[in-house]
Order: sequence, then structure tokens, then C-alpha cells
Amino acid sequence: MTRRYIDLSVPLETGIASDPPQMLPKIDYVDHAASVDLICAYFPGLTGDDLPGGEGWAVEKLELSSHNGTHVDAPYHYHSTMDGGQRAITIDEVPLEWCFGRGVRLDFRALPDGHVVSAAEIEAELARIGHQLAPLDIVVVNTAAGGHYGREDYLLKGCGMGREATNYLTARGVRMVGTDAWSWDAPFAYTAQTYARERDASIIWEGHRAGMERGYCQIEKMANLDLLPSSGFMVSAFPFKIKGGSAGFTRAVAILEE
Repeated sequence: MTRRYIDLSVPLETGIASDPPQMLPKIDYVDHAASVDLICAYFPGLTGDDLPGGEGWAVEKLELSSHNGTHVDAPYHYHSTMDGGQRAITIDEVPLEWCFGRGVRLDFRALPDGHVVSAAEIEAELARIGHQLAPLDIVVVNTAAGGHYGREDYLLKGCGMGREATNYLTARGVRMVGTDAWSWDAPFAYTAQTYARERDASIIWEGHRAGMERGYCQIEKMANLDLLPSSGFMVSAFPFKIKGGSAGFTRAVAILEE
């Protein structure tokens, strides 16, 4: 038996459409030549000629949000409370057992952009793939957005998971979910159109807000979900610990035994 790994994370990079303009990450790359003065400052008398090849070190300076790149959202991101009024946990408090478990892929690529997935649609997809949910399964949703990451239309692509669908999963013990879209919810542009017609604020961020009823985490901006089978794999998505943070970066990985 061999073990195969599939990277489910996007690289953090600039110059692509990965987030709304006001939320885009910035990376300042300091290469081996630019850092010579930095390293010499630590050792009086040292010059660049004394360094191997005249080179210092490579380092990057980042200006970003904890929600840039592939990341795990904590319940605190959705609201100050979870589990019907309890204090919502932050990313450094997320139980580790939520972050590694049996993976399940729901294929919703055929659904139209902006569609809000229902519990019935999840149930039908689970029946199609022959999977029965168990507590701490990690459910990843393959949407049409996955193939558009970095393109100008990325933020408009993919279906979203509504409150009903999210509650369906968490009621069955699921505590970590994921999506290859920018958000677990439907793209904001479509929700805004519905809100303009109906003036019902409860539809805004409704999938996220389901965390007020049962705390859960979600992985956003995943990659390569189309390479996964429907089941029979493990997912690892341990978040970076930011004290009191609403999210943490993750190198999400699928592990398959073959």
C-alpha cells in the first residue's frame, strides 16, 4: 500500500484576483543581494565580500489578512457567540480533532453560480456517492469556482452553502467543512441582488451565521478538489495559531492510501 498526497491549498501570491481589491495581500520579496546590508548590520566589520557568493538571505515581508490564501475560519469569525449563546472560540482554540479526519467530497460544479445549496441537495449528493456522514467527517464542496481561482471572475463563481445546508452537516457532527470558492456562502454579488428584491437581511452570510447555532470551522479557497474521489481519503487542515484570531492560514492536504 502506498500513500499519496494531494495539495488542497493555493499559494499566497500577488497580482491575481484572489480577494476583493481592498483585501488583496502584498508581498515584498527581499532577495539575497538586497539583504546583504541587513545581515552585515548584525556583525560589525562584516562586508558583502565576506559572505558566500556575496549573498545574504532571502526573506519576505507580508501585508495581509488572516483570510488571505487557503485558510481556516474559526467560529469567532461568524459571530461573537456559538452553540446557542456560548462564547465563540477563536482560531487558537479550535480543537485539533476537528482538523484531521475522514474526507468527503460533494460535487456541486454543475450548480449555477450564486445558487444556495439546500439540505435536500446535500442529501441527494450523499446518496449518489453512497456515503453516510459520521461525526468529525471533513466535508469539502467542489464548486465551479475552483477552476477560476486567480481569474477576474473568481469572486463571482460557484454556488454557496446556505444556513439549512450548513445546519444539516453540523447536526450530524461535522465540525470542519471546506470550499474551493472565495466564501462558504454564495458570492456576495448574487446575495446582494436577492436582498435588493426581498430586503431580507437573514440571507446575508447565512451559511457562516449557522455557526451561531453550532460552532464549526470552514476552509476557504481550497484547490484541486476535482482531483479527489468522493470518499476514501483523509484531510489535514491544521490552522496557524493567531492569538484571539478569527482565522489561520493552512496547508490543507488530502491523504490517500492506495
